[in-house]
Amino acid sequence: MPALFGSRLRRGATTTAVAAAAIAALSASQAPGAIPTGTGGSQAADATPSPDTAVTGNSPYYTELPPLTTPDKPGTSIDLPAKGPTEAGIPATVLAAYKRAEQTVTEDKPGCNLPWQLLAAIGKVESGQARGGQVDANGTTLAPILGPVLNGVGFANISDTDNGRYDGDTTHDRAVGPMQFIPSTWATWGQDGNGDGRKDPNNIYDAALAAAYYLCAGDRDLSVEADLHQAILGYNRSTEYLNTVLTWFRYYKNGTHEVPDGQGVLPVGPGPGSPSTTPPTTPGPTVPPSASTPNKPVASSRPNTPSTPDASPSKPPASEPGTPKPPTGTPKPPTPGTPKPPAPGGGETPGTPDPEPVVANLVKTGSGTATAVAGSRFTEGASVRAMDESGEPVADVPVRFEIVGDTDARFVPGRTGLTVVTGEDGEATAPVVQAGERTGTFTIRATVVGEPDIGAVDHTAKVTARQADGLARTAEAPLTAAPGAEFADLVEVKATYQGAAAPNVAASAAFVTSATDDTAPADSPYFKDADGNPLRTLTELKTDADGVLQLPKIFAGDTAGTFLLRISTEGGATLTVELTVA
Repeated sequence: MPALFGSRLRRGATTTAVAAAAIAALSASQAPGAIPTGTGGSQAADATPSPDTAVTGNSPYYTELPPLTTPDKPGTSIDLPAKGPTEAGIPATVLAAYKRAEQTVTEDKPGCNLPWQLLAAIGKVESGQARGGQVDANGTTLAPILGPVLNGVGFANISDTDNGRYDGDTTHDRAVGPMQFIPSTWATWGQDGNGDGRKDPNNIYDAALAAAYYLCAGDRDLSVEADLHQAILGYNRSTEYLNTVLTWFRYYKNGTHEVPDGQGVLPVGPGPGSPSTTPPTTPGPTVPPSASTPNKPVASSRPNTPSTPDASPSKPPASEPGTPKPPTGTPKPPTPGTPKPPAPGGGETPGTPDPEPVVANLVKTGSGTATAVAGSRFTEGASVRAMDESGEPVADVPVRFEIVGDTDARFVPGRTGLTVVTGEDGEATAPVVQAGERTGTFTIRATVVGEPDIGAVDHTAKVTARQADGLARTAEAPLTAAPGAEFADLVEVKATYQGAAAPNVAASAAFVTSATDDTAPADSPYFKDADGNPLRTLTELKTDADGVLQLPKIFAGDTAGTFLLRISTEGGATLTVELTVA
């Protein structure tokens, strides 16, 4: 059973007593990463978080600790095998992103000594490893991961700094992505970790590399305990956070293994990686924090201003934690979109960059109407391209996608609206849409965040009924009954589609005169309605979760002979069953 700090705690609202109790609990349990108190030069127990806003804006984080295995008796030993424990598994793409970030920073800043397990520890407490690895093949989360509105109610008070570009909120900021960067910090530290020409905080490769450079800034040496602690406190100014991250860090260093994407284990309790706890973008009232509140966040409407830490690797940076300077010397070509020098003869001062392009309209890209069978995922996503007045694509434009209409379809995993930033080609593609059970047509609408004068672009999507292309009886015994009696065996069939079970498929059953005559003979066997009257046609039937359909009891008439029962499903599958009255 995982060890817990009791209930979820809010950043910026943890009292000194609670933090002290958490440290005491760690030390008493001898958990991996337990923080020594007293001597030894550790800065953890007596670290004093700065009142400044950290990377994440003091958004919530998971406080659950990794499980302990004590084979003898409690408190005597710890055994954490490298393979086996569910909590030790890290989703494949997420793990690859951490290791790539470690390699990049090792080549660029070898003195930092950044271990990828530190990124994994931060990713665990920030988002549960991107919601257990809910990412696509490029490492982008299937839906944006957003922290709560930073409106000063329990968290920092940070006015909007990105015009809703990353978080969809034009009033206040929210922490974004699997590593939970606030937009103002991302504007300074964002990286292109997967080489696609974009800096996307919702991409695990980009976010992991940004976090790596942030932790390594100021010539830190993370093999030095003081520098390690200062780096973590710079990410979030909380002693409890420091101890939680260190616990996971040492747990992962003891051994971990790869699990498939989407199969990682989320920590217990709500957190920024849980869609059900992501609040609406409408901010609440701004309440200034009390001057006596520990770890008081400071309202800010502008990006963090980095200061220069002490360059000595043997002691903490001289600046407050969390304010290192941006990375330099990144071993990558310049990000596409870097301002170009003006063309000769342009009349401009040599070396003056071109003005930033301004989006003027959205253009629909992709094919026409997207279609999916009820309960399945659409294979084609709605996409648009942002263009300037001259028809050139515009990058880094926040586009809001909304599902509009009478439908239960949702963007994965379960949202009706979200924001996507355009790439260097000016294109933004909505996440995958999961069709519900409600059939019909609906609209996926795209708009530019904060630009109401730019017209919306609508994509049409259609959900069709579930289908079956095959029907077969589950039993082969002949169906016989004496005149006036009932058939002993029930008619049961299984529907399939492309060889697999077809669940929840609409079906009907009717007694027919012949293969070419659909009329029901008056003397054929029959079903009974709720009042006990004969009924020879059944509609509104549906297969179960295994594709199986079992018909109600059938009664024989007074006429002997062979009769035909036709069963049909949505999609065109039919089966004719013979019943004999003799």
